[in-house]
Amino acid sequence: PQMSTAAAADVPPADPPNVGVTDLARVYLANAFVGLGDWSLFSARAAAGVLSRHLKGGEVLRACVDVGVSSVGVVAVTGTFIGMVLAVQTYSMFHQIGLDTSLGAIIHMSVVRELGPVLAAVMLAGRVGSAMAAELATMKVTEQLDALACLGVDPVKYLVAPRLVACLLMIPLLTVLADIMGIGGSTLICLRVFGIEEYHYWRHTGNYVRLFDVFSGLAKALVFGGVLCLICCHRGFHSKPGAEGVGRAATEAFVLSFVAILVIDFVLAMLTNGLNTWLWPSTAAKVA
Repeated sequence: PQMSTAAAADVPPADPPNVGVTDLARVYLANAFVGLGDWSLFSARAAAGVLSRHLKGGEVLRACVDVGVSSVGVVAVTGTFIGMVLAVQTYSMFHQIGLDTSLGAIIHMSVVRELGPVLAAVMLAGRVGSAMAAELATMKVTEQLDALACLGVDPVKYLVAPRLVACLLMIPLLTVLADIMGIGGSTLICLRVFGIEEYHYWRHTGNYVRLFDVFSGLAKALVFGGVLCLICCHRGFHSKPGAEGVGRAATEAFVLSFVAILVIDFVLAMLTNGLNTWLWPSTAAKVA
């Protein structure tokens, strides 16, 4: 027995399994696709709750107040100063080549097609999305979601559907507010501070900015609102136990919403630009 023990002690330990970068990437992609599939099923249940007859108007109204009315201030301030900053930065470049009056077309196009929808969605992801994720995560930790299920109520349809409707209704309206404030702030800087000629400023704006640009920005906002609401609610429903889990759910909700907004914005920008070229191939006015 002593010799067998000594012989076993002389055996070298087995090498740990060699896990390469490819294996880690494969595991990460598999988990990402599993999470995407789970989110898709969650979104389908929430959409079914929107279309059901059990959607309560009082819950939708309360969610609209939380999403829309409470966010007016931050969206208005953000839109105004983004327009001002954009005017200051673009003037310094266009003034050197004598295209000061073209700032109206460039700034207003940027605001209504990109900056307005994206900034409104990002502000709501940080202010409203994180709050929704934290609220639902707290309900999961305290087993309130399980209590609803025990009562025969689908928690996804009961809790997520009103929030989804509120985001779909309010975010386009907040985008309109961000557009108006951004255009107003940039116009104030260009006309009153830099002294750009008002007639040519607005003429170039009218030549380039069309209703298609405005409605394409609102369509983006509609998509952003639905996606960020579903992501934030999904993170809240899948929170880990404890206070740390609630905080992590709120953080993940904002980060994933922010990344999703940027990725979707790129895809929609490519689609809308192609559609614009296809519908109006020869209406691009030259800057005079």
